[in-house]
Amino acid sequence: MDLSHFPAWVVASAVSTGTVALAEIGDKTQLLALLLAARFRKPIPIIAGILVATLLNHALAAWFGTLVAAFLKPEILRWVVAASFLAVALWTLKPDKLDEGETQFSARGAFIATTIAFFFAEVGDKTQVATVLLATRYEPLWAVIVGTTVGMLLANVPVALLGARFADRLPLKAARLVAAAVFAALALWVAIRGIG
Repeated sequence: MDLSHFPAWVVASAVSTGTVALAEIGDKTQLLALLLAARFRKPIPIIAGILVATLLNHALAAWFGTLVAAFLKPEILRWVVAASFLAVALWTLKPDKLDEGETQFSARGAFIATTIAFFFAEVGDKTQVATVLLATRYEPLWAVIVGTTVGMLLANVPVALLGARFADRLPLKAARLVAAAVFAALALWVAIRGIG
């Protein structure tokens, strides 16, 4: 599919949104959103906390991606990014579970607890890694950050709003397979087309 007739920011935002939204289905941060919704029963502060944490975390991740892209030769970066997308595709197939330590939250309120918990849960998570990789491939940087943040919100806002009732209806296995296919397609795309 030829995407050259679309502005770069549209492509960067759309690919980032779709990739992260799919990768987030069944992810530990989505399980965290479910836990927070069940504990606090205040969806608006939880959603606001997810937004703030994701913006901060993904802005740092995207900035790191641009640093990686600046220091590696384009041909080396091409294969590093392709291999990384393939690794994330395989990682996506593994269901996430919350670690025991991640179920303890501060009593300071839903917003603060969500912001802190989400920020740290995203460190090293596949959606953070995906943000780094997307930032090496797509420009402008702000569009990648907006796209990955919107993707996180698309996956987590329904969980925060509907709580435990929604979790039983998520087709987690199918979502993981689709997300893995998207990452594998991105790996193939980068391997064939290169970076930029």
